[in-house]
Amino acid sequence: MALRKKRFLKVVFLLLPVALAGVYRGTSWPAWTVRGKGPIEEPTRASAADLKNLGALLAEQTRKMQLLLEEVAQLRVEISSAKEVKQAASQTAWEASVEMSDWALKSSGATIDMQRTSETYHCQEHWSCRVLSFFYPAKPPDTILQPDVSQGNCWPLQGHQGQVVIRLPARVHLTGVTVQHTVGQEVFTSRTTSSAPRDMAVFGVDTDREEETLLGTFTYNIAKEAIQTFPLQNAPVPRAFSSVRLLVKSNWGKPAYTCIYRVQVHGKMAKPESLN
Repeated sequence: MALRKKRFLKVVFLLLPVALAGVYRGTSWPAWTVRGKGPIEEPTRASAADLKNLGALLAEQTRKMQLLLEEVAQLRVEISSAKEVKQAASQTAWEASVEMSDWALKSSGATIDMQRTSETYHCQEHWSCRVLSFFYPAKPPDTILQPDVSQGNCWPLQGHQGQVVIRLPARVHLTGVTVQHTVGQEVFTSRTTSSAPRDMAVFGVDTDREEETLLGTFTYNIAKEAIQTFPLQNAPVPRAFSSVRLLVKSNWGKPAYTCIYRVQVHGKMAKPESLN
């Protein structure tokens, strides 16, 4: 619509001089100039009438021009408002895009820092266990970064204590952590619950400075749902982190290993410098 108004104004400005020239040429001046022998009062009256008509036309054109200028001013206001709405929408879209429900997804770029992660449990207790491990090897640590939580698809952390360090795909102001031990409370048994993690702590890790910040401690309760979310202290954390360390302090009784199906990290991505 703004483009049409702009073109219309150009046409008006181009045609206005032509219209005025036409009015001037359409007067009776050439006629009374030829009839020079006629009474002098007639050209005088004709000239006054023509001037009056010309003045009226100029006034009308001025009025229309004023209306057009007012419309242009209104369009400028609307365009300015539209730009503000667009900027607000872009900001909202950006905020919505960075409010990911899970920053610990392998498909989104999350990885495991293997050098700072505990060993995976491999059964060597007796020959039947070793044979079973040969056909069904233990899952690697990055299993906890994938959405497949089918029965048995977990990472067996060696022992009842240990840790995993997750590299996030971006710097994040963390808000919470979700831990899942099994696929659902209905499949909990004494065997599965004993390998569930119990007391845990989460740390924000700045890999550039090699610094850690304790963000919260919590307990995974086997009497509750299989998926449990734990809000962090002072969430969202003012400082953004590029990695998270999940420390398992104890489990529910299994001495050989601790089984973790899924870990999710929640938070808001730190704004790029261009948006600060």
